[in-house]
Amino acid sequence: MARHGLGLIPVSALVCFFLQLHLAEAAPEVSLVRSLPGFKGAFPSRHYSGYVTLEGSPPKNLFYYFVVSERSPARDPVVLWLNGGPGCSSFDGFVYEHGPFNLEASKSGGLPVLHLNPYSWSKVASVIYLDSPVGVGFSYSANTSYYVNGDLQTAAETHQFLLKWFEKFQEFITNPFYISGESYAGIYVPTLASLVANGIKSGTKPKINFKGYMVGNGVCDSHFDGNALVPFAHGMGLISDMMYKEAEAVCRGNYHNPLNIDCQNILYKIDSALDGLNRYDILEPCFHRGAANESTTSLIPESFKQLGVATERPLAVRKRIFGRAWPFRAPVADGVIPLWPQLMREITVPCMDDVQATKWLNDKGVRKAIHADPESGRWSLCKDLHYTHDAGSMIAYHKNLTSAGYRALIYSGDHDMCVPFTGTQAWTQSLGYEIVDEWRSWKSNAQIAGYVQEYANGFIFLTVKGAGHTVPEYKPRESLHFFSSWLEGKEI
Repeated sequence: MARHGLGLIPVSALVCFFLQLHLAEAAPEVSLVRSLPGFKGAFPSRHYSGYVTLEGSPPKNLFYYFVVSERSPARDPVVLWLNGGPGCSSFDGFVYEHGPFNLEASKSGGLPVLHLNPYSWSKVASVIYLDSPVGVGFSYSANTSYYVNGDLQTAAETHQFLLKWFEKFQEFITNPFYISGESYAGIYVPTLASLVANGIKSGTKPKINFKGYMVGNGVCDSHFDGNALVPFAHGMGLISDMMYKEAEAVCRGNYHNPLNIDCQNILYKIDSALDGLNRYDILEPCFHRGAANESTTSLIPESFKQLGVATERPLAVRKRIFGRAWPFRAPVADGVIPLWPQLMREITVPCMDDVQATKWLNDKGVRKAIHADPESGRWSLCKDLHYTHDAGSMIAYHKNLTSAGYRALIYSGDHDMCVPFTGTQAWTQSLGYEIVDEWRSWKSNAQIAGYVQEYANGFIFLTVKGAGHTVPEYKPRESLHFFSSWLEGKEI
C-alpha cells in the first residue's frame, strides 16, 4: 500500500494511474479533442481525431476518431470499427450505434444535444472509428481519381493506415487488437485481417498484437447471402406456406439467380409481399421524408384520436431511424457496385434518416473541434465512389484466419431482412468446424438476448433477438454485453 493525502492507496491503483498518465503524455496532443459542441461536461476518457496520411502524389488522407477506453487504457483491447457501404462513414457507428454519445434532436432546431452513452463500447475498449476508403466521410485527397476503389485496394490502404496509426500511438502497440465492422464490412474485415496476419508473419513493423475479428450482419458469399431471404421471410411469417412451397418447387433452392420464368414469377410475388417493410428491421416503422419525425401519430386513425386512445408511439431507439448501410439487399455480386448516392437517383432509399448526424458533422465548430480539414468537403453518410467488389467470397478468408488461430465472432440481428441471419448461419456452418458448444440461448440483464453456437478454432456464431441490421443501434445493452464478454474470452 502507498500513502496519499486521502489515506492508503493500493500499489496497483498507483501503477494504473501512472500508466494512464503516461498514455496522456505520449499520445499526440495535436490530435486531442478537448470539447465538442452540443456536449457539456468532461469526457469520460481522452478522445483523439485527425488524419493519417498515405504517401502519394497527392497524398491520401484517412480520417479517424479514437476513443480511449474508459476503464484501463493500458490494458484494454484496441478495436478498429468499420462501417459498410461501401462508401459509408464510420461516424454511423459513432453517432448511431456504440459511440461515447447519444445525439438528441434540439427542440429549437439547432445543433443536436449530446448525452453520454451508457452502453458505449469505450466502456471496455479503446475504439478507432475510421472513414475508409479515401473519399468517404472526412477522408479525402486532392486527386478525386483516387476515389475509384475496390476491396483489395481498400484492405491494403487500411493496413497502411494501421501501421502508421500505431507508429503515432506507440503506447497502444502491445494492447490486444481486434478488427470489427458491419454490413459491407463483412468484406472489409476479413480482407484487412488477412493482410494484418500476413504482415505479422512476414515481420512487418510495427508488429500489431492482432488477436481476432468481429463481423455484424455482414455480407460474405453471394450463394449463401442470395439464398437467405426466402427462408427468412417464410420463417418470420411474411410470406405464406403456399408461396414458400411454390418457390421451393420451381426455384429448387436457387433464389439468387433464378433459372426459369416460373421461379422469377414467384420471386416477384414474394418481393411484392415484402414491399413496404423496413428491410433493416421488419418490426420497426419506416421513416418517410416529410412525415412527422418524432412519432407515428400521423398513421393513427382519426377515430382513435377522438376517443382519446393513447396512440402516440415514438420511433424506437433514441428517436432515430434505421438502415443507413449497404447493401440495399444482399447479395453483393462481383464487379462494380452501385452505391447509395447513385441508387438514390432512381429509387427512394427505404427507412433512411441521417438528419442529426449530417447537421452535427457539418457544423463549423464541430469540424474544427475534431480537426476535420475543410478540403474534405461536406460530410455525408455515404459518398459517391466508383467501387468494385473484387475479393470474391469471404469463406476462404474466414477459414484461413480461424485455422491460423485468430478468434472470430460472427453476429446477426435476427430481424434484419437486408442480410438475413439464415444466410449467415448457413455459411458459418459450412466451414465444417466441430461444434464445441451447441445452439443455446444467451442472456443479458437476466433475459434471453439471443442464441449462440460455438465451433472449434475460436469461431462463434451469435444472434441478437429482436435486433435489426445495425445491432448496437437496436440493442445497445445486449451488444455491450456480448462485446465485452467476447473480448475478455468469457463464455457469452
